[in-house]
Amino acid sequence: MEKISKIRNIGISAHIDSGKTTLSERILFYAGRIHRMQEVHGSGTGATMDFMDLERERGITITSAATQVIWNEKYINLIDTPGHVDFTVEVERSLRVLDGAVMVLCAVGGVQSQSITVDQQMKRYRVPRIAFINKMDRTGADPERVCKDMREKLGLNVVPLQIHMGEGDGFQGVIDLVTMETVTFEGDNGEKVVRAPVWSDYTEAARTARHEMLEALSMFNDEMMTLLLDDKPIDESMIRSTIREAAINRDIVPVMLGSAFKNKGVQLLMTAVCDYLPSPLDRCAFARDHDNEGTETPLAGDPDAPLVAMAFKIADETFGQLTYTRVYQGRLEKGRHYRNARTNKMQRVGRIVRMHANDRQDIADAGPGDIVAMVGVDCASGDTFCGEGVNYSLESIFVANPVISLSITPASSADQDRMAKALSRFMKEDPTFRVHSDPETGQTIIAGMGELHLDIYVERMRREFKAQVTVGQPNVSYREAPTAEAEFNYKHKKQTGGSGQYAHVVGRLIPLGPDAESSYEFEDNIVSGRIPGEYIPAVNKGFQEAMKKGPMAGYEITGVKMCLDDGSFHAVDSSEMAFRICARDAFHEAFKKAGPCLLEPIMKVEVEMPTEYQGSIVGDLNSRRGMIMGADNKGNFTVVQAEVPLSSMFGYATVVRGLSKGMATFTMEMCRYAPVPNKLAEEIIVRRRQAQQAAKKS
Repeated sequence: MEKISKIRNIGISAHIDSGKTTLSERILFYAGRIHRMQEVHGSGTGATMDFMDLERERGITITSAATQVIWNEKYINLIDTPGHVDFTVEVERSLRVLDGAVMVLCAVGGVQSQSITVDQQMKRYRVPRIAFINKMDRTGADPERVCKDMREKLGLNVVPLQIHMGEGDGFQGVIDLVTMETVTFEGDNGEKVVRAPVWSDYTEAARTARHEMLEALSMFNDEMMTLLLDDKPIDESMIRSTIREAAINRDIVPVMLGSAFKNKGVQLLMTAVCDYLPSPLDRCAFARDHDNEGTETPLAGDPDAPLVAMAFKIADETFGQLTYTRVYQGRLEKGRHYRNARTNKMQRVGRIVRMHANDRQDIADAGPGDIVAMVGVDCASGDTFCGEGVNYSLESIFVANPVISLSITPASSADQDRMAKALSRFMKEDPTFRVHSDPETGQTIIAGMGELHLDIYVERMRREFKAQVTVGQPNVSYREAPTAEAEFNYKHKKQTGGSGQYAHVVGRLIPLGPDAESSYEFEDNIVSGRIPGEYIPAVNKGFQEAMKKGPMAGYEITGVKMCLDDGSFHAVDSSEMAFRICARDAFHEAFKKAGPCLLEPIMKVEVEMPTEYQGSIVGDLNSRRGMIMGADNKGNFTVVQAEVPLSSMFGYATVVRGLSKGMATFTMEMCRYAPVPNKLAEEIIVRRRQAQQAAKKS
């Protein structure tokens, strides 16, 4: 148990370009894991945690990377996650298995669009965090405004533990409000941490900031509040224990300052991770016990208990599948057999490795709290492995639906085989990457979270699998939805000699509306056995089959509640098949009467640009049917928030660079579905039908 209490499982998450990977590189260097720091952008070999060639070429993180460092006698399992929204599943599955997180914010940009997404993910998995305001060396750095943003936009109770000395080019270091010391960083790489009494210039500011910190913390410690009211000194150990307890309970978010690029503040952040973020023993994990009606059961961080471990990430490699695994209780041992709770099959673990980005170190076993990788174990992302005597499964990972698709065609039959192999691997690795075959054209369609997402996979197909493919135009994943309630009364009768088919269903189709939590609901109102109970699931299945292809343009149907109110059956001719066909046809008949409309994905777009280009960029967004939601001035820069249909955003990266002489950056993520204007919907439907007819002729 003592070793478990010294483990910290943390992730580094943030908006794109906030400096996550640069921060990870500094952590590895100061902890002695690497002996030379690399940069994300530059002529070097690229950052250690960005080990893919594509990551180093583009200067972005595509896949999360794991490593372990030792700091202050604590074992820190560190996962560096992507910032780009197209790879958000990497953040989801990392946060699912982590005990704590470092949320990185830019001192100039503050809370940006992806910061909000990361915040929602951390809240979804109830992950305690420390906020690190990075890039304090940039002109326009304003940590007070960033803290205000976090309070107003994210609803967080932020408690700064430091104040800065200088900003922009004049950033010299920080004042530690817990110890009331000046901290500066000397040496070629800032490796020497120098503590000294608070400089006279900052005495008053430090005293005020410390009092504000103690007031915020006293809300969670009655003894501290009493001492504060009596104007008595407060012990440093009491301050640290209060910060730790409040942070673990997610009552506060401690805030640290620094500049990873200029090697300032990183060591203090690592110490704060050890002091204030939870060990596996401080977080209570739950599993569903299938031997006890699926009740929630707390997991003990006990190495002697039966194993419960979660496979949270899959990577297919030349020598077999690499399965990133978090151990919650028990021991994962090399050479032992464990049961996969999903498939109910026993599987042997032949090799266990500890990962350091793309390098690995063989180990014999792993205990509670460890994050390791199993080699050659065939399983899926989200699977639970159990030891003897338990039948548990852990809650799986939230996976968003894809919003964009495109067709890919192999250049030759040899490329067809290589492409199939690549697609199979990518689907296994990434749950947000989907592949299907268009039944009318026979084309292979890939779907994902954005243009960059699919572009990366096509490029990987060419490089890693040598599969030459032709890529079609991107297609938007439209949806069809009803706008009015409609009734149905449909009979399916077929007599061809011998036993026939008979089914009869009566009911209502009700629109669920845009705020509904699910896209489909089924309500069974059958009484007195008007339809036998064994046929009801077949009716439900028939409705769901019908939703796969709508009558307007063949897009998937969403936002429907189907109420089955009445019906009839035949003692001989009725069957599950008959009721399934009947339900499918009844659905289509009712949907046509329900005022169907076409829905399109609306993207939340955030553009950061020099203020002088604001007019032309806002005008361009308006011309794309965009709705401007707000604009924030940050020094010489302006950040514009807008909601724009995805169909208008293809190739936007090139346009926005042209409008701003290459100085604007933008991020885009899925926001919601909204109705397409009638005239545009008619054009989309006509184009879709023409494409379908052309495909049939060819």
